[in-house]
Amino acid sequence: MEIEYEQSIAVLVTAFQHDPVSRWVFPDDATRPAAMARLFAPLVRRSAATGDLATAGDGAAVAVWVRLAAGETGMEDEGELPPELAPHVSRLVTFAELAGRRHPHDRAHLYLPFLGVAPAQHGRGLGSELLARRLACADAEGLPAYLEASSARSRPLYARHGFCDTGEPITLPDGPPLWPMWREPSTQEKGQ
Repeated sequence: MEIEYEQSIAVLVTAFQHDPVSRWVFPDDATRPAAMARLFAPLVRRSAATGDLATAGDGAAVAVWVRLAAGETGMEDEGELPPELAPHVSRLVTFAELAGRRHPHDRAHLYLPFLGVAPAQHGRGLGSELLARRLACADAEGLPAYLEASSARSRPLYARHGFCDTGEPITLPDGPPLWPMWREPSTQEKGQ
């Protein structure tokens, strides 16, 4: 399990290295990988602990799913700030405040904070595989799902899997937009 955990963080760091939101939160190319690893770690661990961490392509793709109860937004304080994140605290707080305001909190749901595919594995359908597999389980459980698409490129992927925009994008100050997206559980039986 520890190998899967460490490999998942490494894949996410690689996948998000050039992501517009990651570059806004962590503008220094040299320190971004270590800072992202510290940011991803608690959510990867939480997802793995509940059995909701998903991988595909021999670990080349990772989806971090977090079960949230009504009232939770996934932006709650994770405790003491690791030193790698200290230089970025103002941007992290801004991101958490803006995203947290838009994150639905009135119903229990699955939250997808991160889905990443190693760049060399793009175009193989691994992201779709991860989404389809977990969303089928969510449908069976009657759970809706929420995410913020961090790039215009990822929005169509999520839309193909039933996610819909929940209003205007979240715009980070002097930064890129994020698109909050929600998906109700499907009640259709396969074949209908």
